[in-house]
Amino acid sequence: MRLDELDYKLPQDRIAQRPLDRRDDSRMLLLDRFNGRLEDRLFTEFPDLLRGDELLVLNNARVVPARLFGRRAGVHAQPPSRSTRGEHLSGKVEVFLTRQLDSETWEALVRPGQKMQVGERVLFGDGELEGEILTRGELGLRTVRFVTHDGRSISEQLERLGHVPLPPYIDRADETSDRERYQTVFAKRPGAIAAPTAGLHFSEEILGRIRSRGVEVCELTLDVGLGTFQPIHSETLEGHKIHSESYEISAQTAEHIQTARASGRPILAIGTTVVRALEDAAQRAAEAGSANVVLAGRADALLFIVPGSPFRVVQGLLTNFHLPRSTLLALACAFAGREHVLAAYKHAVDAGYRFYSYGDCMLIR
Repeated sequence: MRLDELDYKLPQDRIAQRPLDRRDDSRMLLLDRFNGRLEDRLFTEFPDLLRGDELLVLNNARVVPARLFGRRAGVHAQPPSRSTRGEHLSGKVEVFLTRQLDSETWEALVRPGQKMQVGERVLFGDGELEGEILTRGELGLRTVRFVTHDGRSISEQLERLGHVPLPPYIDRADETSDRERYQTVFAKRPGAIAAPTAGLHFSEEILGRIRSRGVEVCELTLDVGLGTFQPIHSETLEGHKIHSESYEISAQTAEHIQTARASGRPILAIGTTVVRALEDAAQRAAEAGSANVVLAGRADALLFIVPGSPFRVVQGLLTNFHLPRSTLLALACAFAGREHVLAAYKHAVDAGYRFYSYGDCMLIR
C-alpha cells in the first residue's frame, strides 16, 4: 500500500493543544466497521452503548518524564567553529528516552546528535544525574547509561528532572498539569514514553458505570515507544520497519481472554497499543501451536498491523484520531477498512472534532 493512500487533510486548529477540563467530556464518533455507518456521540454515553457482556482490555502503562535537558560535560568535544562556539563543551543537550534496557540504561534520541559521540557525557540538573553515551544505533538512537551522584535512584532523578514527553504537534512546553492529565487514571507500570491516549478519556466514574453494567475489565502493559509514533519514512507500508515494543500479559488476563472467547463474548480493546499487544500474543500462540488464544508473559511486539492483517482477538476498538500516513492510522484501517475510516475522519474534520492525543475518540465495532 502506498503511503499517500493513508492521507487526509486536517486544519491546524483541529489539533487539541490542551485536554478538556473533564476527562470524560470528549466527543465520540461511533463507526460501524461492517457498513461504515456513523453516529455522533459523547464519551459519557460509552457505558450505555456497551452490550454488558464485553471484556474490556486496558493498557496500564505509566508515562515516564522522558524528556531531559542537560549540558555537555565536554568529553570528546571537537574544537569550536564560528557556528558551534555557543554549544562547545557546555552546550545544551536534549535527551529523549525511548526504551528502558535495564535499571541504568536507556535507548534515547539525542540532540544535537552528530556532536554526541560514544563516550560523551551529559550532566542534568546541578550535576546530580549524569548520562554517558555508550553506543550509536540506527535512526539516530543512542544507548545512554545513567549514574546518580546524590543518593537518589535513577528513577527518582528522572521523575524529578524529566519533562512530560508531549508529542511535537502540541505546540507548547509541558506544564505541571500535564503530569496528571497525560496519564490514564489506571496507569500503574512506569516505562511508556507516550500515553495510551484512548485511555485518557476514562474517569473513575466512567469505569464504575462500566462495571455496574456487568462488563468485565482486565489490564495488560505495553510500554509505548518508537513503534507507536515513529513516522513512516518509506513510500509504502511494506517498506517500513516498525520498532518493537515491550509488553506483558498476565496469566489472569490471558485467562479472561480465553474465557471470553470460549463464551462468545466480544473483546474490546481500549487503544491501538492494546490491539498490538493482543494480536502479537495471539500470533505467537498460533505459531507455537498453542490452544490458548494469547500467550501470557513478557515479550516484544514485532507485529506491524496493516490492511489485510488478520485479527485473531480484537472485535471492538476505542481509539483516538491519528496522524495521516502513520502506523496507527494503518492499524485503524486494517480493522475497519480504509474507505470507512477515511470517511469517518472526513466527517470528524467537518464536524469539528478535536484530533490527536488530547482530542476526541472513535468507537469502532
